[in-house]
Amino acid sequence: MIDAKKIEDIAKQIGNAIPPQVRQFADDVEAKVKQVLQNKLADMDFVSREEFDVQRQVLLRTREKLEQLEQQVAALMAEKTQQFNSKELPSSDQQ
Repeated sequence: MIDAKKIEDIAKQIGNAIPPQVRQFADDVEAKVKQVLQNKLADMDFVSREEFDVQRQVLLRTREKLEQLEQQVAALMAEKTQQFNSKELPSSDQQ
C-alpha cells in the first residue's frame, strides 16, 4: 500500500509545478463553483438526517398503530356479523 505521506508529497510537487496564474484561475473557479452549489442547495428543501430519522420512526409507529386498529375493526365486524347471523329472523309464517 502507498504511504499517505508520499501521496501528499507528490501532490505538493504537482501543485508547485503549476504556474501561479493557472493556480489562481483554478482557485477562482473552485470558489465560484462552491458558491453556486451552496446557493442552489440552500434553495432546495432538504431536511437533516436527524429529522429524517425522527420522521421515519414516527411513520413506523403510525403504521403499527394502523395495523392494530385494522385488526380491531375486523374483529368487531366479525363479531357483529356473527351476532346478526345467530339472531332468529322472523319467518313469513308468523303473521
